[in-house]
Amino acid sequence: MAQKRSERLTPLELEIMNILWETGAANVDRAYMYKPAVTRPQFVSRHLGELVDRLFGGSAENLVMSLVEAKHLTPQTLARLNKLLKAQEEKEQ
Repeated sequence: MAQKRSERLTPLELEIMNILWETGAANVDRAYMYKPAVTRPQFVSRHLGELVDRLFGGSAENLVMSLVEAKHLTPQTLARLNKLLKAQEEKEQ
């Protein structure tokens, strides 16, 4: 299902959101105050979930495997991911 226009960000809007997420609320000409309506993790989670659903049939594993196969993940990054996975497993026990 297509997203409503208000749920998608243009590249420029995303650039502005990145600034707001980094710096917090900001004003323009002292007349308008802007602040993010959602946090960066909320935004990423929602859109990453949609990406996984659309491109990888809902399989996060397929996403990671594609990143590995396309060499977007370095051995150092894979080692960090492995460490995070082990830490998560320990928390769940």
